[in-house]
Amino acid sequence: MRRARHRCSPTMSLPRSVMRIALRSFSLAAVLVALVPTRYALSRDAERPAAAEDAPVLSPVQTMASYHLPAGYKLELVAAEPLVQDPVAIDFDPDGRMYVVEMRAFMPNLAGTGEDRPIGRIVVLEDTNDDGKMDKKTVFLDSLVLPRSVKVLSQGVLVAETPNLWLARDTNGDGRADTKTLVRDDYGTKQSNPEHNANGFVWGLDNWIHNANYAGEFRLRDGKLEYRKTPSEGQWGVSMDSYGRLYRNSNEDPLHVDLVSEHYGARSASQSTMHGLYEAVIPNVEVFPAHATPVVNRGYQPQVLRADSTLRRFTSASSPTAYVGDRLPAALRDNVFITEPAGNLVERFVVHEDSSGMLTARAGDERPSFLAATDVRSRPVFTTTAPDGTLYVVDMYRGIIQHRVFITGYLEEQIKKYGLEQPVGLGRIYRVVHATTRRAARPHLSRATPAQLVSTLAHPNGWWRITAQRLLVERGDRSVVPALKQLVRAAPSDITRLHALWTLDGLDAVDDATLGAALADKSQHVRAAAVRIAEPALAKPDAPVRGAVLKLVDDATPAVRRQLAASLGELPAAERESALATLTMRSGGDPVVADLVVSGLAGRERAFLERVLASSGPSDRSAATVRALGGALLRARDSAGVQQVLAWATEESRPRWQRLALLEGLQPPSAQFGFAAPGSPPAGERGPGGAGGAGAGGAGGGAGARGGRGGGGFRGGAPAVTLSAAPAALLAMAEGADSALSVRARRVAATLDWPGKPRPVSPDARPLTEEEQRRYAAGQQQFTATCAGCHQANGQGLPGVAKSLVGSRWALSPEPQVIRIVLHGKEGEMLMPPVGGSMTDEQIAAVLTYVRRSWGNTASPITPAAVQEVRGATAGRKKAWTEAELGAIRR
Repeated sequence: MRRARHRCSPTMSLPRSVMRIALRSFSLAAVLVALVPTRYALSRDAERPAAAEDAPVLSPVQTMASYHLPAGYKLELVAAEPLVQDPVAIDFDPDGRMYVVEMRAFMPNLAGTGEDRPIGRIVVLEDTNDDGKMDKKTVFLDSLVLPRSVKVLSQGVLVAETPNLWLARDTNGDGRADTKTLVRDDYGTKQSNPEHNANGFVWGLDNWIHNANYAGEFRLRDGKLEYRKTPSEGQWGVSMDSYGRLYRNSNEDPLHVDLVSEHYGARSASQSTMHGLYEAVIPNVEVFPAHATPVVNRGYQPQVLRADSTLRRFTSASSPTAYVGDRLPAALRDNVFITEPAGNLVERFVVHEDSSGMLTARAGDERPSFLAATDVRSRPVFTTTAPDGTLYVVDMYRGIIQHRVFITGYLEEQIKKYGLEQPVGLGRIYRVVHATTRRAARPHLSRATPAQLVSTLAHPNGWWRITAQRLLVERGDRSVVPALKQLVRAAPSDITRLHALWTLDGLDAVDDATLGAALADKSQHVRAAAVRIAEPALAKPDAPVRGAVLKLVDDATPAVRRQLAASLGELPAAERESALATLTMRSGGDPVVADLVVSGLAGRERAFLERVLASSGPSDRSAATVRALGGALLRARDSAGVQQVLAWATEESRPRWQRLALLEGLQPPSAQFGFAAPGSPPAGERGPGGAGGAGAGGAGGGAGARGGRGGGGFRGGAPAVTLSAAPAALLAMAEGADSALSVRARRVAATLDWPGKPRPVSPDARPLTEEEQRRYAAGQQQFTATCAGCHQANGQGLPGVAKSLVGSRWALSPEPQVIRIVLHGKEGEMLMPPVGGSMTDEQIAAVLTYVRRSWGNTASPITPAAVQEVRGATAGRKKAWTEAELGAIRR
């Protein structure tokens, strides 16, 4: 393996307390590096080095030397401590200066004491001598508590300091923020732990600023930040590929994609999930470290580590980056790089789009992973395409990356064993280069003329393209409109045409002629963008482009038909259903199209379902739409609508596929039979543990094969709909000879309620006393502050992050079990971190009372005395409880 050459000292900027350790290890490290073959690569089954008995702090040069890369690649040092400390995210201004988020107070020790200190910063790093290394630091903004994200704009710099979203400005040109304006105060929850809070700030092709772990996006209009509601997706990091598709992930679910704009997922109250949003992309979630990695949070659990003690699968996936640069080999273009700091690596995934428009991704062929260090303290947490066309890697470089709320007894022992608690305050930023990489010119886009910015929309580096687009939109100079229109019509690359079209939209300068040309473009991506941009015109009966949009119902390409399904929902009500029905007849078998159609029906789901059933005949190509419409009626708690669906489903003369689809739509999502969108990987192909299975990190859970956002609303607890009478025909079907129909009928019957329905009487469903009601109210506040980030305000959880609490057998288990789970954590199907060390007996009793009496749950309230008793009886417990242990507990 080729190694980078560096001119920095091997003990560059190390604290005195660790410098001696680093020096003692340096000579041995140099010998080991010299013995590594130039094209060294570990096979999947090759023997890896055992974990060292200690984990000394290495210099940046030593750490880079510990990284394995594919032949021809190497790392270069961009910055290191003391120039940068505890970096977690970066962004660049138009001239290539790097803005770094320093989360300096994160986990300064095992107890997390001092995390609330206002010592976080945004610093600006510059390369003043053009040698490729940052050599100047300016503190742009300080006195922040755990800052998370930064975005450079022409009007200032967006800074996320949960729950505050600031717009900071340097008004006198000294590089430091002089003003700090509060833009929003709901950007996450201050009481939530840092692993589960809002972050992001990606300027999209559509000129909206996109986020992760936050139910909204922003757009600059007339100097103000406009907000639009979206579903909350992902955990840490968001990225955009060349065609504007957004990628996010969570710790154990390494990659999800939005195939359509996420705001469509928030426009219908009758939908809690939507195909096409947060779709799982990776069928195999294995990772391939370069060394033994016992220092992972649940390394004692089966299937977390391989026999050689290497991490088997993602446990801390974060910061997905679609590489859109131009200085690495072309084969890497639009590959997605995902950091796995617990495994000291960055994995590369090659994304493939099939004929149905679904994406799947497979890991690159290199073993170990694309970037894999043997330095246990090297913690890649963020990657991005840089202005110089390469890939930058942000290394937080520290021993502890797991927040205290989630640290298991096992991990605590490992941290102490390897001496990883200290030091903190280090950090490195690397550049990935290839033997073919040539230095790119430094950008000076802040001084670029409007014409130069327009020409930059054709730049081969995506960073330059989107930065030029942003500057054109922010400046609002309409003198560029003719040149942009010409690009839309004549640019050779469809990517350039997309940028030009969306820039025109950002300037409110799209005319009918340009839109008409884009609607007829040879690229499905340009046509789809034009359909979306045409939405305001669809509401105008005399708009010339309406006809051109409606003609696209015969377009067979997935991007166009999905965008049509979304955009036709903006038509006036009188025309909407007819257009959507035509589209459904052609493309209604695509679950993405089906869900988008439903999202635009706004209370007309039942009438539209009747129309689809009447016109579909023997073909089942509309089955996905039928399921989606039935599910929408159920989620809307439309009792009359559900009864009508049951009447249709029990008609023996009706085509069997319709009966099955109608019943499937009324089933709770957890019971549905794997109705994956085309191209979604089957559950059996999702690698060790699957992308949705219980695994090593986070709080467990996952989206399963469907790859949707989870949710759905009916995983136990209160029935979804109460009927006026017992559904006799449905109950008869449940006992019928057709096994497929009977199984579905039984599941639907279990979801519904009706007068006289037999059910077990819950002895715990008594009204709460006045004291218990006060505790319940306090528990609601506690839940919102500390639990909702993972489990969500509705208790439904998030895919890959936390399971639903609605009807959960563990959340509703007897006192001795549920209290133990909260105190010490739980392994198995529903992972739970230990929180006993951070919550009092009163707080635990309150939050459990709230959970056990919310969302239809009817379990007994919990008292502080009960928590105190269990805490005392289990005082020596260090490990999370297994399901077998919990099952054996009586008191």
